[in-house]
Amino acid sequence: FLELYLEASPHLHMFLFFKQHKGSSSYNIFKSNNTSGGSTVAYHDHHQSEEGYLFDPQNLKWYRLSNFFPSIPPGFSPVSSSGGLICWVSSSELGSKTILLSNPLMGSVTHQLPSTLMPRLCPSIGLSITNSSIDLVFAGDDLISPYAVKNLTSESFHIDGGGFYSIWGTTASLPRLCSLESGRMVHVGNRFYCMNYSPFSVLSYDISANQWCKIQAPMRRFLRSPSLVENRGKLILVAAVEKSKLNVPKSLRLWALQECGTMWVEIERMPQQLYIQFADIEGGRGFNCLAHGDFVVILIREKTLLLFDFTTKRWAWIPPCPSGDEDHELHGFAYEPRLAVPITALLQQLTLPFHPFTA
Repeated sequence: FLELYLEASPHLHMFLFFKQHKGSSSYNIFKSNNTSGGSTVAYHDHHQSEEGYLFDPQNLKWYRLSNFFPSIPPGFSPVSSSGGLICWVSSSELGSKTILLSNPLMGSVTHQLPSTLMPRLCPSIGLSITNSSIDLVFAGDDLISPYAVKNLTSESFHIDGGGFYSIWGTTASLPRLCSLESGRMVHVGNRFYCMNYSPFSVLSYDISANQWCKIQAPMRRFLRSPSLVENRGKLILVAAVEKSKLNVPKSLRLWALQECGTMWVEIERMPQQLYIQFADIEGGRGFNCLAHGDFVVILIREKTLLLFDFTTKRWAWIPPCPSGDEDHELHGFAYEPRLAVPITALLQQLTLPFHPFTA
């Protein structure tokens, strides 16, 4: 029945948002870009709200989800999503991180993963869930002492239906002088990607080789609020471009990383008249981007949303979220609603006596 259900069910490319109090002091691994192109940490306690908001980009409609996470214990914050599941991480500043996976449609915790080994403060996190595997990466913000945090290493978790397990034992050194401030990673192919700051570049983690490398960003000296998203198996960089001393109009552009893995090609540019409206609303305070399927959502000041459709090349302002609360900001994820997630059966094996590598 599960196989037939998964085969017949349509793949819905939606976005899931939740509310966060402005200036909240609880933990949340979300970081919003500031005017200088860097970012500031936003903190959140999910128990401030138990409502989620599902956005359908195909029809520009919102749906309210009540009791969005009633089974999540206090002290956990959502950090990523994949394969119909939301990943939550413990907010404790000291010690290793505890990870929960939940299906918001079912309102239940699917499973608790083994805790990380390295103490980290606010790492960048990547997650990829398929019907037969899970890959999870925590990178940077190593707590090497109670008074020092450095971006030195990453650690990864892997489990698949073929019987291979790697439970946080795999570590890798990050490139020198890393500044991981985005909090998010994007999964494309067999790699995770995240933004590096000061100056801008893109960090790439090869899962199979367990190796990091640095990729130069396009127009890196003139970028503001860069974000990485995925579209049809390609890595896309979205950013504002500002060349104050040159006769080049300010704009918002999208670049695609080519198959060679080092070269970027501009694929889209926001119409100039729309960019004038965008810049007026954004006011230089920064913005964030999400993508799912052929849709990119741009969050301006965590409240106003703008949609781009890769298929039709159409830009559209998104109707306001039904939260109707000026004291909250929105944070969200690409999300595919699924009543059943096959990988949960595999996760149940983690409760059995554990052998690191099985045939």
